[in-house]
Amino acid sequence: MCFRFWAIGARTAASGSVATPSRCRSTTCRTRPARRWPTISKASSRSRTATAGCSSARTETPFPHPDRHGHQPERRRGGVVGTEPGWTKRIVDGIRASGKPVEGFAIEGNGDLQTIAAASRRAEEFLKEAGEAQRERCNADDLWVAVKCGESDTTSGLAANPTVGNFIDKVDAVDMTTCFGETSELTGSEQVCASRAATRQVREKFLNTWSDYNDLILKNKTSDLSDSQPTKGNIAGGLTTVEGKAVGNLEKIGRKAKFVDVLADRETPAEGPGLYFMNTSAAAGFAVHLFPTGQGNVIGNPIVPVIKRTGNLRTVRPMSEHIDLDVSAILRGQMNFDKAGGALIDITPWVANGRLTCAESFGHRSSEICH
Repeated sequence: MCFRFWAIGARTAASGSVATPSRCRSTTCRTRPARRWPTISKASSRSRTATAGCSSARTETPFPHPDRHGHQPERRRGGVVGTEPGWTKRIVDGIRASGKPVEGFAIEGNGDLQTIAAASRRAEEFLKEAGEAQRERCNADDLWVAVKCGESDTTSGLAANPTVGNFIDKVDAVDMTTCFGETSELTGSEQVCASRAATRQVREKFLNTWSDYNDLILKNKTSDLSDSQPTKGNIAGGLTTVEGKAVGNLEKIGRKAKFVDVLADRETPAEGPGLYFMNTSAAAGFAVHLFPTGQGNVIGNPIVPVIKRTGNLRTVRPMSEHIDLDVSAILRGQMNFDKAGGALIDITPWVANGRLTCAESFGHRSSEICH
């Protein structure tokens, strides 16, 4: 079974004054400035695909359940196109329970052409409704920011990740909501990570979460982990052990911030502002994603803007068009973490306010999730 999700309100536009919503915790709809785009299908909507079987267990079907809709951006209008009407309705009901405007369309009993026509008409209505949104000023504590790294190498833990850590320490002090994850890449430093929990209960919750993951790995272990953790790309970049990778990974949460809760995948934070750990890559209604990369990663996201930064000069030189923030000067002794973190603090509100990231400007926003 395949489900196609689309959302209207992500940097859309019909005219220069149209604004679109971003993630917030207040009852007032916060907005982002629009962009001028030529067509509805090209820019006013973002879509992603997920597959699941009718007999899949609850844990194997992330989208049809009310507690599994963190991928749907807050306040945006959205649609679900599914094959079978019952499961399509189940997904739609879960999204609608969060207060987000959504409609569902099933192919069975209608056919492709009729479904496409009905969904297109509703999409046009959503677009017009999105055009009525007005921009409003919001505070730092209204902004939710997630972090995850990719294509890590030795420079990641020395420059790009500590830059994010400096950012986390600074914004945590002003009650911004942030999130980190990557359970698999904490192996070897799980006790160090646990020591950063805000309370003993949160610490135990984290260790139980990591132990569940580790038990799964041990149950399915093989004699060859050369293409797992660390990956072949990590090894080529100088990270030869999962412990070394984990130490660098933890640099992303800084030195001062304590994480206040442990979340399941796509679970929305509910303990107020602060740093959260999510048992997967971070994705639960966050407005901006910070992505440190060592050897270069061009992947974006269809809904959430992804800010790329690197400390590897060998990556910046041939791939500068894919890097939003170059912090390679750290390794040349020409920039410190405080300055690098400050630069990241400068660029993040710009992106939240509508500035396109490199990935967005190149159209790197395709995403397909299979289960």
